[in-house]
Amino acid sequence: MANERLEGRRVAVLATDGFEQVELTRPVEALKEAGAMVEVVSPKAGQIQGYNHHDKGDMIPVDRQLSEADPEAFDALVLPGGVINPDQLRLEPEAIAFIRSFVETGKPIAAICHGPWTLIDAGGAQGRRVTSWPSLKTDLTNAGAKWEDSEVVTDRGLVTSRKPDDLPAFCAKMLEEFAEGSHANRSMRDQPGGEARPSM
Repeated sequence: MANERLEGRRVAVLATDGFEQVELTRPVEALKEAGAMVEVVSPKAGQIQGYNHHDKGDMIPVDRQLSEADPEAFDALVLPGGVINPDQLRLEPEAIAFIRSFVETGKPIAAICHGPWTLIDAGGAQGRRVTSWPSLKTDLTNAGAKWEDSEVVTDRGLVTSRKPDDLPAFCAKMLEEFAEGSHANRSMRDQPGGEARPSM
């Protein structure tokens, strides 16, 4: 297994109002414990509103506004879920461009629950094995993804999970993939028919 210590690695967590709180806070905690430098990036400045399912949760500070965030400065990307959060991000061309940069350079991405929704717009779903919250199955399949019902799926640096209950497995695979670093030599752009890496 790859060294899961992430000292010196910079990770962006892209989110806006309506994110599922635990799907942001738990990965951030795991990344910081592994030594990564983590920044919450958002189209909004100040704070963003978390949710615990349908109920409002905590306000989370934004470390860097999206307009000031350079994707080249980060080594990996986390996309939390929550229905409202990715639905809003899909309408932000700047957010989609930010995600697309990670897709095209083969940098690792971890997306959970409704988080994979934005991958469709960013060109990161076609030909990839993924999972998600079940309601996204049709959207992802129509976008050319190979959807499966598993707690965590890993495909060439892309880690996806279905729901908060999957967070232990999600965080473990996220740390492993982020430690491995860029998969540029196996990115979808360079090898669209490349063989998927099996999930564990």
